[in-house]
Amino acid sequence: MPGIVRRPIALILFSSVLLIAALSSCSSPDPGSDAAQLGRLDFNRLAVRADLPLYWTADDDADGSVDPEEVAALEFYPTRGTWVADGAFTAEYRSALETLARMADRDLPAGLSDAEARRIERVYREMDHGIPTLVYNDLREMPEDHRAFLGHMMEVARLIDVLYARHIGAEALAGQLPEDAASRSLFRRNWGPDCVAPRTQDDPACSAIPGGATMISDLYPASLQANEDFCAELESREDAGELLDPFTVVRQTDGALQAVPYTVAYAEEMGAVAAELRSAAEALKDSEEEALRTYLAAAAQAFTDNDWQPADEAWSRMNARNSKWYVRVAPDEVYWEPCSQKAGLHLTLALLNTASLAWEDRILPVRQEMEDDLARLIGPPYAARQVSFHLPDFIDIVVNAGDDRDPLGATIGQSLPNWGPVANEGRGRTVAMSNLYTDPDSIRIQREQVASLFTAGTMEWFSDSPEPGLLGTILHEATHNFGPAHEYRYRGKTDTDLFGGPLASTMEEYKAQNGALWFIHWLAGREIITEQMARETYVDSLRWALDHISRGMYTGSGRPKAYSQLAAMEVGFLLDQGALTFDAASVAANGQDVGAFTVDFDKLPMAVEAMMRQSGSIKATGNRGAAEELKAKYVDSDFLPLELISDRILRHPKASFVYALDY
Repeated sequence: MPGIVRRPIALILFSSVLLIAALSSCSSPDPGSDAAQLGRLDFNRLAVRADLPLYWTADDDADGSVDPEEVAALEFYPTRGTWVADGAFTAEYRSALETLARMADRDLPAGLSDAEARRIERVYREMDHGIPTLVYNDLREMPEDHRAFLGHMMEVARLIDVLYARHIGAEALAGQLPEDAASRSLFRRNWGPDCVAPRTQDDPACSAIPGGATMISDLYPASLQANEDFCAELESREDAGELLDPFTVVRQTDGALQAVPYTVAYAEEMGAVAAELRSAAEALKDSEEEALRTYLAAAAQAFTDNDWQPADEAWSRMNARNSKWYVRVAPDEVYWEPCSQKAGLHLTLALLNTASLAWEDRILPVRQEMEDDLARLIGPPYAARQVSFHLPDFIDIVVNAGDDRDPLGATIGQSLPNWGPVANEGRGRTVAMSNLYTDPDSIRIQREQVASLFTAGTMEWFSDSPEPGLLGTILHEATHNFGPAHEYRYRGKTDTDLFGGPLASTMEEYKAQNGALWFIHWLAGREIITEQMARETYVDSLRWALDHISRGMYTGSGRPKAYSQLAAMEVGFLLDQGALTFDAASVAANGQDVGAFTVDFDKLPMAVEAMMRQSGSIKATGNRGAAEELKAKYVDSDFLPLELISDRILRHPKASFVYALDY
């Protein structure tokens, strides 16, 4: 189990501004005594409130007590806990346990004003909406050069965090934080003071900073952001292409706006990342890792000159057959920022899982046929093209940093890059994160959620196996590479030009998820998957959709949630088609809840085909009006039983992933 991890000395860290006082080493109840005991879930919940990098992994011996081999020291916290030494708990652990026991004994710290007590109560509620969920890797048996490489990559992760915190405006607010640990923990987990859980995100009094504070993105001048329509105004300018280039920030000098490359605006920080990437490449001596060394060197250069295409080329040549590792360090996704235009810096560091090769052998031979059939379904003006993208690699996450590390939940699939020749020519890479949501807590929660929302007949086709979810992810990410994708143009304009950034993101994800459903029947018809796998994947995909619907359609600041909105459009369309029904009088599979969904598996394939045809045509013709009609009907209306869905899903906390590793 996790123990002590070697850590390189960090440079300037975002977390350093969140540093809390060192834990006292005073005496405390023995960790095994009844007075000091907490259940595992409460132990971990309170550790988050206390901003302690401490996690009880599992009660392996079922004795109800924490043992030294059952604790992990977590990454990405402002302090580093040394909980075990020589097989025994340390004084630091005993002090931490005393802190948790004290928090369990009283609801709030002593001496708070009424206003501050109300704020802290909201902070606790926000934090408790997430269940700490461990991603752990024991890499101590890896060769020495791989462990040296890993040390440099962990430093890269911390530097990426610094840059991301500056981009989103969190760094600028860190100095306003109060001293209490819960507020600092919220700020660290949520990348800022705002509450993000579905039931707290709309509460203006829920904030890590007393009185609240507004996040101002560092990507655009603050004066522009004072206007809520500033994104649309930028998109309408003649120089919009330059100002909204994804790898730049917008700066204002003497009233004039100009685009400044990331590598100029953040030269020192980007240079530090480049240096660590070069050191990581030099440390990795393994003769079988030439592809990874080449990518690390190319990525280092991109962090120096802001030219990301050579790094994308090197990255596209990596796969599960020529490296043990999956590394993506770059600016990529755009969902995170107000205008959905600028690429967010992130690091995905993972081990490649060769189980994906079996799916590759099944689907690669029909890859072009999938594109051809989808093109025929969508119809003109879209025409089939030659596709040559990689099928998803399965990756086991080691750590996520920057835009990859979400407060609640995590990305389970991704297709990159989003721009340039590698994307346009179908040579990008797609991954499915195969070690997330596979822990016992997540499996139990998902089953209970499904049993509360679906009738018993539909529930029969829900599986605890990760395979249906992985297949759904594979097909979603693959569909990003089929049909009108990436920089497809209609009458010379991209989807961002035609729909605007946020709606373009939603419609691309909607198309991809429609494709994920459409290809289920397609694969079953060719006996590439069984009918049982098809039905299990349908049900898991609908579970995924209802989960996203429960999160709300917009953030607390009013920014659209692409996945929630696509899920609402998808579920709404299937209800309209009769492939999915909701009966307010039906008893759910758990035998307790009244009001449940039923899937009609006979009607589902044709309904999905109609949905895929519609979304593909909207994308292919840049039909913004049709996209807005979908959104108006299913997202911005009471068409769906939103309150019921949210109530059933949000009875359970969402996974809030935490990370630990030994190397």
